[in-house]
Amino acid sequence: MKSLIIKFSLCLVTCLAVINVQAQDLSEKEKEIIQGKINYNISLAQKNIDSNEFYKAQSDLDEALKLANQINDNKSIGLIYSKIGKIEFITEEHTEALKTLIKAVEKQRFAKDNINIAETYKTIGNVYMSKKDYNRALDYFNSAERLFENEDLHDFEAETILYKGDAYSKLERYEEAESEYETAISLAKRYQNYKILSSAYISLGETKAKLGKLTEAENTAKQGLDLAIQNKYPNVINTAYASLSDIYNEKGEYKDANYYLKKHIKLNDSLLKVKRSYLSPEKRLDKLYSNPIEYQKEKEADLEKEASSTWLEKLTTILSIALITILSLLTLSLYKNNNIRLKSNNILHKKNAELTIAMEKAELATKTKANFLSTVTHELRTPLYAVTGLTNMLLEENPKPEQVQHLKSLKFSGDYLLTFINDILQINKIEANKVDIEPEVFNLKKKAENVISALNNSALDNNIQLHLEYDKDLPTNFHADQLKISQILINLIGNSIKFTKDGDIWVRIKKLKQIGDNFEIRFEVEDNGIGISEEKQQNMFESFSQGSIQINRKYGGTGLGLSIVKGLIDILKGKIYMKSELGKGTTFFFEIPMKKSNEIIVEKKANYFNDVDELELSNIKILVVEDNKINQMITKKILNKMKLYCDVVDNGEEAVDKVKTTNYDVVLMDIHMPGISGIEATKIIRTFDKDLTIFALTAVTIEDKMQEFEDAGFTDIIPKPFKQEDFEKKLFNALMLSEKSNATA
Repeated sequence: MKSLIIKFSLCLVTCLAVINVQAQDLSEKEKEIIQGKINYNISLAQKNIDSNEFYKAQSDLDEALKLANQINDNKSIGLIYSKIGKIEFITEEHTEALKTLIKAVEKQRFAKDNINIAETYKTIGNVYMSKKDYNRALDYFNSAERLFENEDLHDFEAETILYKGDAYSKLERYEEAESEYETAISLAKRYQNYKILSSAYISLGETKAKLGKLTEAENTAKQGLDLAIQNKYPNVINTAYASLSDIYNEKGEYKDANYYLKKHIKLNDSLLKVKRSYLSPEKRLDKLYSNPIEYQKEKEADLEKEASSTWLEKLTTILSIALITILSLLTLSLYKNNNIRLKSNNILHKKNAELTIAMEKAELATKTKANFLSTVTHELRTPLYAVTGLTNMLLEENPKPEQVQHLKSLKFSGDYLLTFINDILQINKIEANKVDIEPEVFNLKKKAENVISALNNSALDNNIQLHLEYDKDLPTNFHADQLKISQILINLIGNSIKFTKDGDIWVRIKKLKQIGDNFEIRFEVEDNGIGISEEKQQNMFESFSQGSIQINRKYGGTGLGLSIVKGLIDILKGKIYMKSELGKGTTFFFEIPMKKSNEIIVEKKANYFNDVDELELSNIKILVVEDNKINQMITKKILNKMKLYCDVVDNGEEAVDKVKTTNYDVVLMDIHMPGISGIEATKIIRTFDKDLTIFALTAVTIEDKMQEFEDAGFTDIIPKPFKQEDFEKKLFNALMLSEKSNATA
């Protein structure tokens, strides 16, 4: 008995050794040979699918799958699963098809095979259509369409868009279905895909009938039928007969309806016979029992051997059977556990696929929101340029005393609206992770003093005293993003001013710790205003959070300031917290890392053109390209105030002609204009003048268009509405650079 157990153990060890040898890495040459076999089997399977030999195709794919697993070729495995899933869909095994197709997506995603992922999504969509889950089908068709579009496979889009139309039609969203079918027709015509074209015509006819356009429906469906007959598409012809029968029935032309119904029934019976032949039970059984188990034969041989053996052999056989039984039980247990694991995996794969679709939809929604915000802000910034520009001009032109207050109110409203727009854009950029850190050397103490000085008038209006306490152990010069630090301080101090009356606000800047030139700095903004309840403190850093509508109406503001502060501090790798008590005041604390700088700071010019000779200024030629008459007048007046003179044109075509005939120093180019846009005009100018300074004077959201502006050849961008100082600085630098290059030449 011991020897038997030893023999059995040796047998097991031998089996394991064989398996281990097979698992070793194959050489590159062997992998190439196996890959060739995989490709051949996949090609053979496709031929069998095309000739409706689905079970033969299944066998070819099973063989290809074994080989692909052997070399761990995820791309081939994904493609094979996708084709098996398609066969299971055709043979009406919808539950199995979904499991297989989800496996395919997992492998294809791992292999980054976007083209075949799109095909698989399309098949999954069709499976859900068969299961009458039309909304989910639509999700998958949308995802497939996006992937085809990203890969520039527009000829593949037509079929997907046709299926989208089918889903909308089933959901009784006929206007959307009509639009999708028309798009599918356009694409199918362009790429000469006549099967999709004929199907789309027929489906469009059905949809038009649902919308009550019966004459159009008849003509469109007949167009599809003629095309299907011409190209011999029996299934499409069959659908056309049924559709025309329904259309004529709706029109009350019952003779024609009956004629097409008879043709449909006759052809449908013929097609069903063909379908039954390749989906016959015999063929299904062939598939299920294609690998018969030889267990029964082995058992009979064992019994014969037992009958002719001695008692020792009988004992050996009994022991062997006992061992086999134990192993069988273990195998059964493993099989059941494996089944449970596979079911769990299938559920996880399915959920993962659904989450992927949800993520893609969320990304699309985010992109749509960003585009919407970009469009809206452009449309708001353009008239704001006129409002702020004209108001500033009127205030500088000695208005009547009784008009001053009205103009100041108008200026305040314009500035408030511009701040609101900029706040929304800032939030949008922070959420989209499009805000970059831009460090520069600056004087921190002076920056804080400047912020306090800028806000002092607002504080005095509320009878508030502003105090700055700067730690004597802190250096003054740092290398950090001073613009973001200014924004944070302006928002926090402005917030305190808004909610404080007849009080004080203390701004404290302290050193927390220092390692070499690296400092951890704490900023404190304390007020003795109305304070914030504990309940409201929980949501203070969320967008549009101001405690209540009543507070918003009483104290004003957008409710975005603290949300922007939190986002900017996160970008600067800092932290913010607060303490507050109702009726006693609020203190905001934020801590950020900053690096000391020993660099000397050069003071910037205030008025750039004051020191330039008037004769020299008169020789400067500027071209303003702007279609809006009010904006033309404002830009011209701003330039005239700087003692600069300009020509003005209304569109891109005129700008190109002017640049060809006149030697300009600077072109201020608007973007959105009738005819050719500012971007297109700049591209044309760059074909014959590479060195001309061209500024994009635009109200578009420049962060989203920066690459497009650079590609077009713009020198720089001046966003509207602009600050006078920034505009003047950019012009001065450009003109001085141009003058130096001319002198060198």
